[in-house]
Formats: sequence, structure tokens, C-alpha cells
Amino acid sequence: MYSLKGVKALYSLDHLVLGAGAGTLNLGDALYQLFVFLILLFLLRKFAWDKLIGMMKQREDHIATEIQAAERSNEEARVLVEEQRALLKEARLEGQALVENAKKVAEDQKADIIRAAQEESARLKESARKEIVQEKEQAVIALREQVASLSVLIASKVIEKELNEKDQQKLIDDYVKQVGEAR
Repeated sequence: MYSLKGVKALYSLDHLVLGAGAGTLNLGDALYQLFVFLILLFLLRKFAWDKLIGMMKQREDHIATEIQAAERSNEEARVLVEEQRALLKEARLEGQALVENAKKVAEDQKADIIRAAQEESARLKESARKEIVQEKEQAVIALREQVASLSVLIASKVIEKELNEKDQQKLIDDYVKQVGEAR
């Protein structure tokens, strides 16, 4: 698969890469790397650190304002929910008051209707009673007139002839019979 030459080449590359860390620490290289790191740190501090801190501060302020806005919105929503609950409670109370008022009005109207019907009934009874009394009086007047006319008729017949007891009884029976038919 691999040729011997290829394996040696791979081994030598591994040895170079692996061998780079396996050697002794060179003080000159370490000082050079430290110097380059400090220069890089100085350049970052001089040119990028303030901008980076400013961006982080802006981001922090932006997040803080977003949190405050969310909290305000949440508080406003809570207040609105409370107002809606209060309005709903008030609407329920008003609805109950309207129902109670409607029931009271209905009861009052019922009582008024019953009272008016009773008054009308009493008025009709009184009117009927007066009419009955008036009819009775008219009947009595008519009966008196008939009795008077019959009395006159009987008296005229009595005058025309003398009556015996049998004729007198016959006149009385005829009179009673005529009065009974008149009723």
C-alpha cells in the first residue's frame, strides 16, 4: 500500500510536528513571543480596546433599555388587565342592577295592572248594582202603574155592577193573573 519511502516521509513529518514541542525551551524565542504579544496587546489597547468597550457599553445600554421597555410594557399590560377586570366587574354589577330594576318595574307594573283590574271590576259591579236598582225601581213604578190601572179598571167594573162574593173573588184572581203576566 504505502511504499517504504512514503512511510518514511510521513514519519519524518510527524517527527517534525511532534518534535517541535518536544525540544528544550529556547529563552530567546520565548522573550521574542512575549515581546510580540505585548506589542499586540498595546496595539489592541490603543486602537481597538476603546471601540470594543464602547460597543459593549452600547450593547449593554441597548439591552438595559430593552429590558426597561419590556418591564414598562409588562406593567402597562398588568395595569390594563386590572382596569379591564374592574370594568368587567362594574359591567356585571350594572347588569345585575338593571336586572333587579327590571324585576322591580315588572312587579310594580303587575301590581298596577292588578289594582286597575280590581278597580275596573269594582266599578263594573257598582255600575251593574246601580243598573239593577234602577231596573227594579222602574219595575216597581211599572207595577204600581199597572196596579193603579187595574184598580181603576176594577173600580169601574164594580161601579158598573154590584158585586157579590163570587164576582169579587173572580176580579181578584183576574187581577193577580194580570199582575203575574206583567212580571
